[in-house]
Amino acid sequence: MLTSVDRLLFVRGVPIFKELRDDFLVRLASIMDELSFPAKHTIFTQGQEGRSLYILVSGRVRVHVSSRELARLEQGACFGEMSLFDAEPRSASITTLEPCECLILTQQQLYEAIDETPGIAVNIIRLLSRRIRELNIKLNAQNEGVRKLPPIIHEKLAEL
Repeated sequence: MLTSVDRLLFVRGVPIFKELRDDFLVRLASIMDELSFPAKHTIFTQGQEGRSLYILVSGRVRVHVSSRELARLEQGACFGEMSLFDAEPRSASITTLEPCECLILTQQQLYEAIDETPGIAVNIIRLLSRRIRELNIKLNAQNEGVRKLPPIIHEKLAEL
């Protein structure tokens, strides 16, 4: 468990909370719950309803769709933020690679924080934009690799 001072210092270093006033961060850090997860634990699964954002305090997690790994996240990373805004089911699963500690911010807490300090919304938009760009780069690299395959392979893929 983090002390209130440790929690504030940690939250201050999280990218989506940078540039926010300390008095606001003190209140925000104090309302977040802290959860511990063992290694190889699924925090949430693709398709589940989601109403919370997780911030990784310690440990590492794997972001995946079925067995396909999309990313690995470490201390200070956020996950679960998309379903906070669009009320859609989780787009991927999150599984711990080692024991993890997380802070959790609920949808209601986040909306209240945005009302008080709109800058947090801009930081989350930056985070989402960066993740979309990273996925676009990965997809483009994969598509380039597929284009370089021999024609017979393209025919077999088309049959699938």
